[in-house]
Amino acid sequence: MSDLLSTPLPGDGPIGEAWLLSDRDDHQSQVSNGPLKGQTIGELMENFRDQLMGRSASRFRCFPLLLKFLDARQMLSVQVHPSDAHPDLIPPGETGKTEAWVVVEAGLGSQIYAGLKPGTTGVDLRHSLSNGTIKDHLAGFVPKPGDAVFIPAGTVHTLGGGVVVFEVQQNSDVTFRLYDWDHVDAKTGQPRPLQIDQALASIDFSENAGGLVPPFSVTTTPVVRERLVDCRNFLLWRLRGQLPFTVGVPGIPRVLVCIEGSGWLECDGTAYGINKGEVWLLPAVSGACEFHPNSKVNMLEIALPE
Repeated sequence: MSDLLSTPLPGDGPIGEAWLLSDRDDHQSQVSNGPLKGQTIGELMENFRDQLMGRSASRFRCFPLLLKFLDARQMLSVQVHPSDAHPDLIPPGETGKTEAWVVVEAGLGSQIYAGLKPGTTGVDLRHSLSNGTIKDHLAGFVPKPGDAVFIPAGTVHTLGGGVVVFEVQQNSDVTFRLYDWDHVDAKTGQPRPLQIDQALASIDFSENAGGLVPPFSVTTTPVVRERLVDCRNFLLWRLRGQLPFTVGVPGIPRVLVCIEGSGWLECDGTAYGINKGEVWLLPAVSGACEFHPNSKVNMLEIALPE
């Protein structure tokens, strides 16, 4: 994962997650440059909410999205996140959790499971947990770089086998493990706890919206802009090209994630260099800005629905 990021990773051991933008109490992103350098995103939400959020200022107590890179060398646990339709399963202060992935790297043994095969019931899943056949009920595919995967809340999912993805999700940390492939926690020497009843209660058996999603072409010049996900919690586009192009819009915040290449962002007459692996939060007051690639660039742009 280290070659994806512009800053070095801590320690020498493997790291499975790198949080890129977070307004969590236990992990606050900080402004890296400019007059507000060092302030946390929570402080921005407290002191500059209108300038940051614009027309969305009254809707959110904290910044509503969490962005990260996931490096899954082995299969992660099979898990489910509840939707807002299950408040009894969501702790106070949290929300449901819908997410999306964009595959950055994939190996020969990579695998993604997102959703259930048609006709699968809760009884089928509970029985499969006792005999180790849950994989037979999961809808999976072999990923390749550039694939976009939508994981609405209530969708059973996992990934692994040497796959690296960018993830955008609701700012929530509610996860229920359904199955863990007999993994043992290295710290305790014991299997990690499962939350089977909560996971089964969270699954939306009637919904099949999750899984691999085809990109929708929005523009081809001066940049190839593809819409990857458009849901009630966020919009996600991919932008690829080498000519200057516009990002951001007046009145609402946007987030940029540079997946490949580099360049500079021109905003209000000031130029800001952007490198691979960096995340830029464009406040609502910035409006539209011009991005100038140094060469070919692959960038993600994320917005909140209005």
